[in-house]
Amino acid sequence: MIEARNIQVEIGDKSLLKGVSILLKPGEIVAVLGPNGAGKSTLLKVLCGDIIPTSGTVYMCGRNLSAWSRKDRARTRAVLPQSSALNFPFTCIDVVLMGRSPHQNRDFTKLDYEIAKDALKAAGVTHLSDRLYTTLSGGESQRVHLARVLAQIWQPKGDSPRFLLLDEPTSNLDIAFQHQTLSVVRDFSKHNVGILLVLHDLNLAAQYAQQIVLLKDGIIAVSVGSPAEVLNSEVIESVYKMKFSVMRHPHMDCPLVLPIAIS
Repeated sequence: MIEARNIQVEIGDKSLLKGVSILLKPGEIVAVLGPNGAGKSTLLKVLCGDIIPTSGTVYMCGRNLSAWSRKDRARTRAVLPQSSALNFPFTCIDVVLMGRSPHQNRDFTKLDYEIAKDALKAAGVTHLSDRLYTTLSGGESQRVHLARVLAQIWQPKGDSPRFLLLDEPTSNLDIAFQHQTLSVVRDFSKHNVGILLVLHDLNLAAQYAQQIVLLKDGIIAVSVGSPAEVLNSEVIESVYKMKFSVMRHPHMDCPLVLPIAIS
């Protein structure tokens, strides 16, 4: 599992995270929600090791994250940032193969190519395999990078868990591809993979996550819990400073959150 204990992040005189503790278990999907500036992306960067917290500790599989080598860390967890710019004329399968780099010392193997093709298929972009990455739309490039991070941790190492940390993975996608992407992620979680999603969409989080972390001004606004426990009108109105109507989803076992237009 990945465990963050009492994480504090300060830059200058500004506190970005204030005593945040969360747990990501293998096979579980955790969504991190909150308004802009709440600390969502900062928390993800702490969990993946890109930001060293001012205080507090992150553990992965029981070991301090700082004790992991860069290569071993990359073999165990993959990270999809908000943006992944590439300006070189790589084909899409070349981009996906980059996810296999932590597993190789020299050239990619036949198995690496097979995994890259399987990851492209899982992300629904097999048809883009030979396209130049620089010709893709924003949504297409987002799905190719999803395939890349899937390929990175595609194969388990023995019984060891794996982790996938995704920062706004649906931001450039239309409604159909938002759900397709999160369905892929949900299926992947069933193979002993812990998934952390940073999202803005409360209803996507309600439908696909088992646990919700709701941040406000760098702190956890309410105890981490299921969508039904966290996404109630009183809590989310206090966090987002607007009115909501929350009801049971008519077709799914989760809340349906409806913002009420500001008059």
